[in-house]
Amino acid sequence: MLIEHRDVHPEDIESRSMGAGGEDLIMARDARKKFPFSIECKNVEKLNVYDAYDQACANAGDHQPILFMKKNRKQPLVVVDAEWFIKHFGVDKSPS
Repeated sequence: MLIEHRDVHPEDIESRSMGAGGEDLIMARDARKKFPFSIECKNVEKLNVYDAYDQACANAGDHQPILFMKKNRKQPLVVVDAEWFIKHFGVDKSPS
């Protein structure tokens, strides 16, 4: 859903099977230019968020890691580094 808003062709993205090492979404070069992030996905009832984010970081290479997590009967959540988020989406502190 998020990647569709970046005009990425579905054939430029491949989902890695569970248990396989590396990023959970494999992206072609054009897709990576439009969506320069490394995705780690977890769909479990209990999750150590920091361990999962560490895994996302280890697999991210030169890309910003993002952890998507989902639990039954709960909405999906996204975890990113707070400093990165504030740098890119923080409040403009310039005078009005």
